[in-house]
Amino acid sequence: MSSMRQNCLIVLSGAKEGNSVQSFIQSFTLLHTAFTVQIATPGGKSLEFVNQDEQSRRWLNDFRMKTFAVPISLHAVDPDRYMCLILPHSPGAATDLVHDKDLALILKHFVKEKKPICAIAMGVVGLFPAMEDSSSWSFRRYTLTSVSVFELARDPDFASLPVIPEDIIKDRGALYSSSEPDEVHVVVDRHLITGQNEQSTLTAVQNLILLCNQKQGRKDKF
Repeated sequence: MSSMRQNCLIVLSGAKEGNSVQSFIQSFTLLHTAFTVQIATPGGKSLEFVNQDEQSRRWLNDFRMKTFAVPISLHAVDPDRYMCLILPHSPGAATDLVHDKDLALILKHFVKEKKPICAIAMGVVGLFPAMEDSSSWSFRRYTLTSVSVFELARDPDFASLPVIPEDIIKDRGALYSSSEPDEVHVVVDRHLITGQNEQSTLTAVQNLILLCNQKQGRKDKF
């Protein structure tokens, strides 16, 4: 077996709407035990987190002292270096990642090479810029989930949301799957793992690690 740690890329929003602190902490904590983790944002913008409590603020204060807490720009990412990619739940993704051309290039590399990709809740909108051409989405033949319209409708800012993931997934020819609101629901289709909501973070990340271990195990046999 190979003892070399593989690299994992965590893509976060740099928008003022921020990233889910709980989804990020759960994702990072699990992934940091298995991979060398790199964080990237559009333009290398600093990280903003929403829904912090006292415990998460303490965790973030300690985290920000580490060198790996400083994000690099998506433009500087060499996708060849990474075994897997994850987009945690991120309200800000609907503002910046949804149109990011650098992220589109990274994702298309991952699709072509069949590398594991995980996207959770509103992080799923980060998959949207990956277009093969003007009308063909890279994930059009996949089944995936994201925050349901019912879950989003409880948000006081629902009427002004720039993106409704469920609608776009269906419009682009993919199959949308969902469960009851706030229930853990994860869909695995080939090398793509998606989680419906923030509550699905742990299960989605566990599936990502399992998929990477299986992929690495097959490589080590040869």
